[in-house]
Formats: sequence, structure tokens, C-alpha cells
Amino acid sequence: MSPEQYVQQKAAASGSSFYYAFLFLPPPRRAAITAFYAFCREVDDVVDETQDAGVAATKLAWWRTEAAAAFAGQPSHPAMKALMPHVQAYDIRLEHLNAVIEGCEMDLQQTRYLDFPGLARYCHLVAGIVGEVASGIFGRTQPQTVDYAHKLGLAMQLTNIIRDVGDDARRGRIYLPVNELQQFGVKAHEILLRSSPWGYSERFTALMQFQARRAHQLYDEALALLPDADRAAQKPGLMMANIYRALLVEIERENFQVLQQRISLTPVRKLWIAMKTNWRGR
Repeated sequence: MSPEQYVQQKAAASGSSFYYAFLFLPPPRRAAITAFYAFCREVDDVVDETQDAGVAATKLAWWRTEAAAAFAGQPSHPAMKALMPHVQAYDIRLEHLNAVIEGCEMDLQQTRYLDFPGLARYCHLVAGIVGEVASGIFGRTQPQTVDYAHKLGLAMQLTNIIRDVGDDARRGRIYLPVNELQQFGVKAHEILLRSSPWGYSERFTALMQFQARRAHQLYDEALALLPDADRAAQKPGLMMANIYRALLVEIERENFQVLQQRISLTPVRKLWIAMKTNWRGR
């Protein structure tokens, strides 16, 4: 299997909403974003699939070494071999990859965030930086597009957090800020138990409605930042935004029943949203 086949398989197997946006890119840009996404999946899977935190930390340290070696001209992992031909054309830098690794390391170091600024720092590393790199691959001419990409990444990561409250609780993690749990009278153990009568309550619903309103506001703020000059090139990002926002609306429609299930959109619906965004350009 070639490195290009490896990253294609990694991206397709993930079932991510990102994959549907990649389909509309010309081949060179599609190859670049697929390779970068595969790298992100590799390091994220270290945290999600490795039970022992010490082993996971060692693996992430290996990825730091591998990224440095790749930028020195000696990649060994197929994801890095697929990515390196594109780094110069799309200004993908070692610091970008190290930031994503740092964000994954935060998952090993803490399972709670005291407040939203602390959570936003984590989101900046695992989503904002990814948005910045992706916007460069899609085609970016205006500096303000970086601000748009970071804010959109934050909105999408908050959507992930809302969707994955139950899955994260199974791993002993709660990303919802501690001071906001206190604000709505929700106890951490209620989320960790993930069952009635503790999990679902008017207090929990009010907390989740607050999270959703913030995410919607960030989507609006991000879209307002996107310069008209870059709007056409950034259509893949707009596709992802529309898919994620549709997911957020679906979670709201299901009244935030996220503790014992993972609400998702069907592949057909994701593809339809991507196609519609491509046609409409927004």
C-alpha cells in the first residue's frame, strides 16, 4: 500500500464529516488535506485507543520525533510520507503539527477544564490550528481568513464536545467547563453516571442549551469574518460548517440526549449538505 493509499483509507474509514468536503477539491489540494487529516487522526487515535496514559504519552513523543524527522527530510510513517510533498506549497509548518500533538497531550494531562478560556486553549490546538492549515490548503489570500478558520474550528470543536458528552464520560473526561456545571447546578458525577435519574434533568438540558447557543454564536461570528475574496476557495470549510451545524440542530431537536447515545447525521445527508453548499457557495 502506498502512502497515498494509506491516508485515503484512513480518511475514508473515519466516517468524518471532513471527508465529504474533501471530495469537492481538485486532486492536489485533496491529496494535501487528506494527508494532513490522516496525521491528525493518527495522533488523536493515540489518546482514544491507548488505555495506558504512559504508553500514550510515549507514542505522542514518538510522533513529535517523527514530525521533526519528516521536516528534516526523513519521514518514516506513511502519513508523513504522504504529507511532506505538500508542506511547501500550502505553508504547512512543523509548529502546526506540534500544536496538534500538544492538544492531544492535554487529553492525557487533564480531564476537566475550570472555565471556558481554558477549554478554548485546548480547542485552539486541536481544532483552530487544524482550521488554519485547512484554510491554507483550500486557498487563502486574505489574513482575516485565518481568524475565520480559528473561530470556525472552535465552533466545530464545541459541537463535537456537545455530541460526545456521553462518550467522553465513559473515558472519565468532562470537557464542559467546571464553573458552567456549577452555574447550572450539574454535578460531575451525574454526567459520569450517564443514566436516569441523574444524567438527564432540566439542569442538564439548560446547561447544554447554553453550550449550543455559544456554538451557534461562534458559527455566526466565524462566517462574518470570512472575506468575500476567499469565499469561493473556502467552500470546503463552509461545507464542514454546514454539516456540523446541522448536527448541532439535530442534537437540539433530540433534546440533548447525548449521554447514552451518539447522535449523528447519515452519510447521505452529509453528502447532500456538502453538495448543496457547493451549489450555493455558502
